[in-house]
Amino acid sequence: MHARTWLCGVMMMTTGVGASDKVSITASPTMSFAPATLVIKTRVEPDPENREMDVVADSGEFHRSSAVQLDGVRAPRTSTFEFRSLPSGDYEITAMVIGVDRQTRALAHTHVKVVEPGA
Repeated sequence: MHARTWLCGVMMMTTGVGASDKVSITASPTMSFAPATLVIKTRVEPDPENREMDVVADSGEFHRSSAVQLDGVRAPRTSTFEFRSLPSGDYEITAMVIGVDRQTRALAHTHVKVVEPGA
């Protein structure tokens, strides 16, 4: 029963919340075995000031990131990122929308756990 409660808590943490809901993020799977492939989906509200989206997976011991250019209101609403061969760790996944002034306009977070096989 404890494992089920813990898993439900982890699943609830995967809902991304952005500043003013301008960006949201989901990551799948929320729990996997290393080396893991993580699929990250983002949704951003089009805005003339949007210029870039940075997505980061960081466990404190391992860091992976990717960036895509956003063309203001003509940018796609959704983007998909794939991070392969992630080693074990508790990862914070972050999506940041960067504006024309190079400042963060919106931010969303979620968490995933990658465990060693046989752990």
